[in-house]
Amino acid sequence: MRIVIQRVTQAAVEIEGSTKGKIGPGLLLLAGFTADDTEEDLKWMAGKVAALRIFSDAEGKMNLSIKDVDGEALVISQFTLYASTKKGNRPSYTNAAPPAVSIPLYERFVNLLEEALGKPVQTGEFGADMKVSLLNDGPVTIVMDTKQKDLF
Repeated sequence: MRIVIQRVTQAAVEIEGSTKGKIGPGLLLLAGFTADDTEEDLKWMAGKVAALRIFSDAEGKMNLSIKDVDGEALVISQFTLYASTKKGNRPSYTNAAPPAVSIPLYERFVNLLEEALGKPVQTGEFGADMKVSLLNDGPVTIVMDTKQKDLF
């Protein structure tokens, strides 16, 4: 599982002109999955996101988690996080899990994140043409990958 985390003051996802998900201060999460992702990967990522201290404390230091600031989360499925640009100019997405595999992984990750945060999480719609808007706060953008835990 690969995820891009963006600390935001607000974010929203629109599908065919209608708002599907919208949050105030919190995290916008772009999540991609591979066929070999496991329950352990999903649990690790949900726990890490919930505990990641990237919000400022009273002294302006990034010392607080999304839970500490009672922030919201918006999770968007993003198979393009597994794009390979090694050959040619057209990205290959063969490393991304097919929908039959990635939809249950995405839904389980959202459920695990809701459990970790103790509140509902906003989402996009898997496979839809989505328009995502955000106001990046900081900016703070972090990439994590469950297959490279030692780097994070």
